[in-house]
Amino acid sequence: MSLIQDLFQTYGPVYLERFGDNIPEAHRQVIEAIAGCRTGNFGTHVFQCPDCCQVHIANSSCGNRHCPICQAEKSRKWLDRQIDNLLPCSYFMLTFTVPAELRGFLRSHQKAGYEALFQASSQALKCLAANQRFVGCHQAGFCGVLHTWGRTLTYHPHIHYIVPGGGLDRELSRWLPSKPDFFVHVKPLSLLFRSLFRKQMQKAGLIGQISPKVWNREWVVNSQPVGNGKSSMKYLAPYVFRVAISNNRILNIERGKVRFRYRKSGAHRWRSMQLDAIEFIRRFLQHVLPKGFMKIRHFGFLSPNARVSIQRVRELICVLYELLGKVITVRTTTPKFRPLLCTACGAVMRWQTFIPPGACLTGG
Repeated sequence: MSLIQDLFQTYGPVYLERFGDNIPEAHRQVIEAIAGCRTGNFGTHVFQCPDCCQVHIANSSCGNRHCPICQAEKSRKWLDRQIDNLLPCSYFMLTFTVPAELRGFLRSHQKAGYEALFQASSQALKCLAANQRFVGCHQAGFCGVLHTWGRTLTYHPHIHYIVPGGGLDRELSRWLPSKPDFFVHVKPLSLLFRSLFRKQMQKAGLIGQISPKVWNREWVVNSQPVGNGKSSMKYLAPYVFRVAISNNRILNIERGKVRFRYRKSGAHRWRSMQLDAIEFIRRFLQHVLPKGFMKIRHFGFLSPNARVSIQRVRELICVLYELLGKVITVRTTTPKFRPLLCTACGAVMRWQTFIPPGACLTGG
């Protein structure tokens, strides 16, 4: 059992009792999912060894996308797919953030606010990539991931984009490269991002609920070259399917307190922080996403609906792709399928049946 699951099993009921009807239904579901994951609450799978007939019982995972137990395997598979799609060009990581004064509004209007963040940032990025002063391409391609947390679980919504250094011309028949160490200027990008977000809020009828001071604040966009992109994908992968904090950062849970480690931005030294268990759960739950919201999105020629394939883009970038591709795609990963082995004889176990939660609890 992970420490996070232990925390939700022990203090989740206390949290639910304390805040009662004020708790959003999505938060209730996350508490129940994490607490009950792989405990039999979601059913049980029965496996049997074909050689020695030994039976193995495996409790089902909850499958909730906010459950840290369920998401580790998804992160690995996502990283594998992204590395498979890496192009033989330079890459950039661009991070779009919003002023602190806007965070309270976004927390209260998550679905509309997060959607506007994606729309405004992606449109701004496409617009400047098309500018002849920068890349001058008709179609750029990039992958965006929404994060909502800071290093101490505070609410800090921002979007990371991994961007190949270049784009396609209007006919989608020629690759137009950016400079190896420069994609677009962040100053006009941040101004355009702010303007487009404001238009999204006007369209949604929410502009009156935002402090006018927000539009006079600086909206920070950071851009940095990251080499071939593999290192950035590895950086993002643990965060893509994880919420707020990983289990290995929690040091202990004692006497109603949770102590965890963190690092300040730009620092290498680990620090520790202690929070009341209820406060820790509150901070964790504020990062639960609206139902059905997609936190990972692909744009342009990286979109699933793109008119041109990744293979074709590779060929346009470099006629030596057949040689370079072998170098780029060689990587060491764990097998994509890890069979359940018999603990007695080592044979591959075979799935027999699924016992629903009610039947499992009653022994029927």
